[in-house]
Amino acid sequence: MSGINTFTWIAIFAIGAMVVNSLGIWVIYKNKAWAEKNKEYSICFAAGVLISSPLIMAFPQAIGHNPKAGLAALTGFIFMFFSNKLIKYKTKQTELAFGITALEGIGIHSLIDGVIYCVTFSVSIFTGVLAGIGLVVHEFAEGVITFSVLIKGGLSEKKAIFYAFLVAALTTPLGAFIAYPLVKKLNNSALGLALGFVVGVLIYISASHLLPEAREHEKEHSYLAFLSGIALSLFIMFSKQ
Repeated sequence: MSGINTFTWIAIFAIGAMVVNSLGIWVIYKNKAWAEKNKEYSICFAAGVLISSPLIMAFPQAIGHNPKAGLAALTGFIFMFFSNKLIKYKTKQTELAFGITALEGIGIHSLIDGVIYCVTFSVSIFTGVLAGIGLVVHEFAEGVITFSVLIKGGLSEKKAIFYAFLVAALTTPLGAFIAYPLVKKLNNSALGLALGFVVGVLIYISASHLLPEAREHEKEHSYLAFLSGIALSLFIMFSKQ
């Protein structure tokens, strides 16, 4: 894995996220019943990866770069908490306003995903891979959700496909490619703080977004998908040693 440079890894995962997100949009457009039936499994698997990989690998590395990374992680968690509160408050509007505001939230979230790839891969390839797997997997469900929100907002199916791709899929590589030159200039101390912030964001996404969504629409054996995500993180971590 070391033969591939950092930017190439970032590009692979960012573009991969865009492809998986687009696949989610296409699948629900073609087969709404199947996508809705199986999205909880991808959500649970992604939650398992995103709750375990920051704690067992990214956070210790962040602390190693900067002892104050814990404060940065708390800041990242609080930032996502209040951002989510603001989005929920604004979505208590008409159907169209709901769709527009939800799109803003999804767009910001996808841009942050792109930045996360830059920060985690800049620390180490394994940290990036661990975080990247969880992020890419949850993109399928995000594509499904985005399309559904736009349909609920009153858009036609063709317009919903276009705007869902533009806002949810394309923004991830866009965020990664814009952030890369900036992240590349960070010293070890600043990179530790950035990684700490990302840890807080990832834990929030898993604990406050993915898991509650999965619990609300729990499927038989969905907990196995969650444990599989954790097992994959552990496998990758131990395979490094």
